Amino acid sequence: MIAVGALARFQDDFARALLAQDDAASPALATLTAQPAFAIYRNSVMKSSIDALQANYPAVSRIVGEEWLRAAAAIYARDALPGLPMLLQYGADFADFLARFEPAAELTYLPGVARLDRLWTEAHVAASEDALLPTAAQQLASGNFFRARLQPHAATRWAWFADAPIYTIWSRNRSDDAVDGDIDWRGEGALLTRPQDSVQWRALDHAGCVFLDNCAAGGTLADAAQAALEVEPDADLGRLMANLLEAGAFSRLDMNT
Repeated sequence: MIAVGALARFQDDFARALLAQDDAASPALATLTAQPAFAIYRNSVMKSSIDALQANYPAVSRIVGEEWLRAAAAIYARDALPGLPMLLQYGADFADFLARFEPAAELTYLPGVARLDRLWTEAHVAASEDALLPTAAQQLASGNFFRARLQPHAATRWAWFADAPIYTIWSRNRSDDAVDGDIDWRGEGALLTRPQDSVQWRALDHAGCVFLDNCAAGGTLADAAQAALEVEPDADLGRLMANLLEAGAFSRLDMNT
């Protein structure tokens, strides 16, 4: 019987051997790594990791091109092998990698695009639950609006990018539909939801992102509204609420006080 500590060391050495160059494998595994089958396995692991990253970050791949993306993915994979058997979830911190990746330094918007690709995956694999219907606005109108709480849907994701039109860049490269025209270089936010079977996305302003931040933190609608108005004093809260409910951004309305 192999001791737990010995097994853990072997597994760590094996993982390092997969990432090492042919002449840099652990001496403890020299016999194993010298086998032709190990080289085949190493190549298969790397190819699967690169393929997964390319599939999980389609907007990034479309912007930089397949060759560039796969070269970057190979470097990323050498430090971050998949930790889960479900490769759809591989590359959770790829956006952080791109932010410090020197060849991407001039593409300052690329980490943000990668972040939205990741949020799409998170929305896609999130637990299924019923979305709160837009008619919930009637309950809010007739109840104690400011003490009510809204719970974001399990698949709802959002992000605000203050310095660049990340949503526009991402959405144009995520869709198969060709979109031309200049891009207004300003901050943008994005909302991704999955009220039914497929992930949907739309632009979301700063007030909307802050509003959702507060709802997710358990704040009342009074808290969320105040925070939204602090970043956008002219925000139309009625329209914001209607848009969020229409998108299926919430799963539950708590009217308890």
